[in-house]
Amino acid sequence: MLLAIAAVIGGLIVLVWSADKFVEGAAGTASHAGMPPLLIGMLIVGFGTSAPEMVVSAMAALDGNPSLALGNAYGSNISNIALILGVVAVISPIALNSAVLKKELPVLTLVTLLAGYQLLDGNISRLDAWVLIAVLALLMGWSIYAAMTGKGDVLAGEVETDLAEHPLPLKTSLFWLVVGLALLVGSSRLLVWGAVDIAQSLGVSDLIIGLTIVAIGTSLPELASSIAAVRKGEHDIAFGNVLGSNLFNTLAVVGIAGAIQPMSVETLVLQRDWSLMMVLTLALFVMGFGLWGRKGQITRGNGVVLLLVFVSYMSFLGGSVIMAAR
Repeated sequence: MLLAIAAVIGGLIVLVWSADKFVEGAAGTASHAGMPPLLIGMLIVGFGTSAPEMVVSAMAALDGNPSLALGNAYGSNISNIALILGVVAVISPIALNSAVLKKELPVLTLVTLLAGYQLLDGNISRLDAWVLIAVLALLMGWSIYAAMTGKGDVLAGEVETDLAEHPLPLKTSLFWLVVGLALLVGSSRLLVWGAVDIAQSLGVSDLIIGLTIVAIGTSLPELASSIAAVRKGEHDIAFGNVLGSNLFNTLAVVGIAGAIQPMSVETLVLQRDWSLMMVLTLALFVMGFGLWGRKGQITRGNGVVLLLVFVSYMSFLGGSVIMAAR
């Protein structure tokens, strides 16, 4: 089991590092190919922040462990709101603009409801998976159209500035694109192997390992980028990182895993994990509209409550692991 623990730790470290390098290489290559900064930001950087979850889940499904993939997706969503927004809000209260509350957050709520509906029959079929992927494609198309017609985009300016400040030669971009992708796949396989081995050794389900160790580990890039954004006063980016990541996790991560291998889902996932994910998503509305704290802001007090929810949830899951080990 020590080897499995080392594989998980090593896999997570390489996974987080390689995801960053992969995005850097992909963005540089796309820029040299003449892709508009807006598309680089929305497609490459957007997909890149969820690359760890997507690759880990695809590897888990290919290895016959789809429950690990589902746990990774839902666990990451819970970590993103309760842990990441909690930590960031404690550092500095997060201002929420009305556009996010009126557009992006309702979309995430509807997508979360769709996920819950698919869990009702205790199964995520290939049809369910392709529906999730189709919804993601529609949302991406709509977002790109809205941005290109001038209805949104600070993101294009940010990406353009970043590419100008940190230019990469084409050879270097291609090198990190290939090496980053190879390391992403390799570290994901290592992480999945270690996580499954730990689960089997402790006698717990792949789902629990996915909800805890793997979910927290693959959420580290979002935590780092959100803290960096808030320190620069870019609250929209910090909040946008979480919303975007949760959308990708619910649609792409579960969709890809389910398309590779359909999965049966315990009733407990709907009652415990999805329900908490839904409650946390709705809590963002409550905080944003000032029903709990200051209007349009996730306050430090809100952040403390979110962290307490996260600690309680992890303690509950930890307790189930201890019970299973006995």
